[in-house]
Amino acid sequence: MSKQAKKSPPIPAQTNFIKILHSLIIISLFIMIGSGLQIYNATPVFGGKSGWSFPKWATLGGWLAGGRNWHFTTMWIFAFTLLIYGIYIFLTQRWKRKFLSGQDLKALKVGQNSKRRTYAWHRLIYTGIIPILLLAIASGLAMYKPAQLHWLSWLFINWQVLRTVHFLTVPISLLFIIVHIIMGIKAGGLKLTRSMFQP
Repeated sequence: MSKQAKKSPPIPAQTNFIKILHSLIIISLFIMIGSGLQIYNATPVFGGKSGWSFPKWATLGGWLAGGRNWHFTTMWIFAFTLLIYGIYIFLTQRWKRKFLSGQDLKALKVGQNSKRRTYAWHRLIYTGIIPILLLAIASGLAMYKPAQLHWLSWLFINWQVLRTVHFLTVPISLLFIIVHIIMGIKAGGLKLTRSMFQP
C-alpha cells in the first residue's frame, strides 16, 4: 500500500472581477510597452536620430502614428483599470493585506520565519510600484497633451527629462512583474499564480 500523498494547500479564491482587472492591467501594459518602443524608435531617447533603436519584432504599430494610436488608446484602458482596482481595494479594505505596514517593516528588520519575510517583501514591492505607475501615467499624459497640461510638463523641467523619466518606468515595471511572479511562487507556489487567471 502506497503512502498517502500530502495534501497540497487549496488554491486561493479570487473573484472573477479581480481576475479580469488583473488580466486587463497586464495585457494593456504589454501593448503600451510594444507601442511605446515603436514611438521610441522614431526619435530614440538616448542618442537622437542616430541612437540605438529596438528591433521591429519588439514593437507594435508599424510606424510612428500607428504606435501612438495603440499607445494612447491603451493608456486610457490601463489608467481606468488601475483606478477601478484601486477603488475596489479601498472599498473592500484589501489594502490592509496588500500594502506595506509597520508589522512588515518589523519582520524585515528583526527577521522572523522565511514565509513571513517573503510576505513582507511582497507587500514592500507591491507598495513601491504604485508611485512608479503614477509617474508613468503622469509623464505619459504630459507628453500626450503638452499644451493643455503644460503645468504637468513643467514639473519635469524639459522634454528630454520627461521622455527619459517615462522611458525608465518601463524596465522598472517589467522588473516588478518578474519579482512579483517570483515572490508569488515563493509564497504560494504555482497555484497562487494560476489562481489569478484560472476561471
